[in-house]
Amino acid sequence: MRKAIVLFSGGLDSTTCLAIARAEGFSPLCLAVDYGQRHAIELKAAERIATSLGAPLHILHCSLREMGGSALTSELPVPMEDFSMEKLPMEKLTVGERIPPTYVPARNTIFLALALGFAETKGAQDIFLGINAVDYSGYPDCRPEFVSAFEALARLATKAGIEGTPFHIHTPLAGLSKAQIIHKGLLLGVDYAMTHSCYAPSLCGLACGRCESCRLRKRGFLQAGVADPTKYQP
Repeated sequence: MRKAIVLFSGGLDSTTCLAIARAEGFSPLCLAVDYGQRHAIELKAAERIATSLGAPLHILHCSLREMGGSALTSELPVPMEDFSMEKLPMEKLTVGERIPPTYVPARNTIFLALALGFAETKGAQDIFLGINAVDYSGYPDCRPEFVSAFEALARLATKAGIEGTPFHIHTPLAGLSKAQIIHKGLLLGVDYAMTHSCYAPSLCGLACGRCESCRLRKRGFLQAGVADPTKYQP
């Protein structure tokens, strides 16, 4: 089986990506990043899910907290407004409104660079990334153009690339709505009760139900016509 690196957060999207990689016949290696996020709950979810699926999990430590600039890596408050593209189409927004404060500067660029190095050391040519360009919050590093540009960079910037072994970045969720992602995951046996998506959970791990990530998740289950297994704060 071909090895594949799955960038893994323990969330709904990355868990679905892991299930897809397995279904496509890859032998997945999960890569989670401790980047100084507000809480470690998502890393615990990643460990729990990877263990349950028998997929090796590697956690790299690369703190972005010193850089700041995001509600996820600093003391900026997590916004509770609805920034979703479904409600606010990109072309109708001003530049200042397009990207919410939960955007982490260059996060996917950094994560893919780490995954690229990890893939090269493990002899893997395939990287799975659970970005979505339909039901998302306008992050610039969730677009197909970004992925294509990074694949070109990988060909130029690695020993494997210049020796003729190209890397392929799989984004199987990019064109799907959250409801479609949920349907796909359920068909592959994903237990979404084990996943974590909230930006501002309680100390015991209950989802807030109000942040943008929770809104997208709740809307996805509603539109999918599937009961939401998430445990929310009262």
